Amino acid sequence: MLRRLYDWTMSLAAGPRASLALGAVSFAESSIFPIPPDLLLIPMVLADRARAWGLALLCTVMSVMGGLAGYAIGALLFTQIAEPILAFYGYLDAFQAFQVKYNAWGAWAVLVAGVTPFPFKVITIASGATGLDLVVFVIASIVARGIRFFAVAGLLYAFGPPIRTFIEKRLGLVFTVFVVMLLAGFAAIKLL
Repeated sequence: MLRRLYDWTMSLAAGPRASLALGAVSFAESSIFPIPPDLLLIPMVLADRARAWGLALLCTVMSVMGGLAGYAIGALLFTQIAEPILAFYGYLDAFQAFQVKYNAWGAWAVLVAGVTPFPFKVITIASGATGLDLVVFVIASIVARGIRFFAVAGLLYAFGPPIRTFIEKRLGLVFTVFVVMLLAGFAAIKLL
């Protein structure tokens, strides 16, 4: 089953609408979608290594734009939805203390979440809800997402054929490691 899914993804990655799908997933993952764009970026670069840098740029730009959508969700919906709930349960003061701490360290939160498997949408929405300075948010997002996607593209560009062979020979292991990393990101959310 994994082999068929891998083959299908590789054919999709080489298809005419692959860049559109990659841009859409990169945008949505930063605000509402649970699947990271790496699932498309990796096979797309492996299918055509000459496009590595353009695909990394597409992921970065669309991810930052999606991050701005997540920021807007946090900023615009917090007052109407979350604030009354926090007030009802008596946690509004605790949230305000969290807000002060988050804004002091927010750039680091965006940088760490933007590079790691931690779900970036959590940080984009939290940044909007806490009112993290928008310029700080955008700069940290550009740096973090750029590092992440250009590093993936660069490694695949430099070591494409051996990595593709490794993935194809050890597909089950690669899939398991990826799922564990994804679950670790979601577990980190619960700990915060």
